[in-house]
Amino acid sequence: MSPGGGSAPRRLCDYHEAMNDVMTLRFLAAPNDVSDDGKTVQAGSVLEWIDKAGYACAVGYSGLYCVTAYVGNVHFKRPIESGDLIEVHARVVQTGRTSMQVVVTVDAAHVHERIFRPAMDCILVFVAMDEHGRATPVPQFTPADDEAAQLSAGAVERIAARKEIRDAMQAQEYTEAGTLQRETFQFLAAPTDANWAGNAHGGTVMRWIEDVARTCAMGWCGAEAVAVYSGGIHFMAPIHIGDVVELQSRLIHTGEHSMHIAVHVRARDPRGTQWRETTRCMSVFVTRDASGRAAPVPQAVLRSDEDFRLDAHARDLISRRAKLTPMEFPQPRAY
Repeated sequence: MSPGGGSAPRRLCDYHEAMNDVMTLRFLAAPNDVSDDGKTVQAGSVLEWIDKAGYACAVGYSGLYCVTAYVGNVHFKRPIESGDLIEVHARVVQTGRTSMQVVVTVDAAHVHERIFRPAMDCILVFVAMDEHGRATPVPQFTPADDEAAQLSAGAVERIAARKEIRDAMQAQEYTEAGTLQRETFQFLAAPTDANWAGNAHGGTVMRWIEDVARTCAMGWCGAEAVAVYSGGIHFMAPIHIGDVVELQSRLIHTGEHSMHIAVHVRARDPRGTQWRETTRCMSVFVTRDASGRAAPVPQAVLRSDEDFRLDAHARDLISRRAKLTPMEFPQPRAY
């Protein structure tokens, strides 16, 4: 399934779960996963699911604890409803010396039909860690079939582009000179957010990112907003349990139907004053009309030099991603 493709049905399958490079999680979407509309699952919950499946896959393959380093190409294809049967498929497709690229797809089905349809796809990068918390080598991946080889080639193609996008994002400065919609959350990282190393789960951080970005988008359009894409989620430093966490989201570009939201996450020890940047991300939101189609959004009026610069930055990211060859994600296998 390519990122821009349709929603061809996926039927129940196990993706050869006996293999250590593949993981499938199955569960029901719960009522506490839904968004404010009370029906559809919020994007933040889906982001947590993909991190859990990707993490389990990376650990199963490497035999080591891992940390999330990057999440990209997150395409939300269709709404997921509370009570839907969910399958999250994760598959290692490429390895570096200490890193693993993992493709993740999310399929959803009504319980009685059991006909799975694509709801989301993305790619994650995990880094394996030793008992001292240092990056450590992983077994090198060799594609076992044509599909794995194709996925591996697509992942390799994105390595250089990912670095260029990361550098472009980190080169931007965000100051009070920007005049467009913004939102800030601040709180303490709780013990319930902890992973094996005592830091906040990558999936939890992504849920926080979606929450602050969606709040910013809703503030701009004055209506419910839903995520359709997240990209360039770069994890640069861990968030420790007990840290003060601050998330800042800002509208930097609007299309006819889209709102492009940049999110920066930073953290600090509450006993000190030194902030450290932990995560950067760019997400795209839309609002829908009564028929479920993306509706027009208020257009940004650029006033300051920073507004113009960040708008150009968003357009540059759109152009860079458009040049990448769409990845063909795994299709169902009969058995």
